[in-house]
Amino acid sequence: MSLIEKYIILVVVVWRLTHLISSEDGPFDLIIKIRKLFGNSFFGKLMDCFYCLSIWIGLGAAIYTGDNIKEIILLTLYYSGASLLLEKITNKNFT
Repeated sequence: MSLIEKYIILVVVVWRLTHLISSEDGPFDLIIKIRKLFGNSFFGKLMDCFYCLSIWIGLGAAIYTGDNIKEIILLTLYYSGASLLLEKITNKNFT
């Protein structure tokens, strides 16, 4: 697998996980149960914000692929930004 293919796959993974956590109930309503458990706390609010959540999930992907702190920061922004573009393309109600 080439490096470009890996980056493209990880963009889709970041988008999918972010969308699952922020916009769906999840299998067996697991995500909605976790969201209710966290309530109005920092993590509860984070689960409702696609923008915020994409940065944190993008950070995980960036740590996986980056070699140094500069790459990790740039890749975090890349994964988050690309997942936001995918969300805008696939979700007509996204603002």
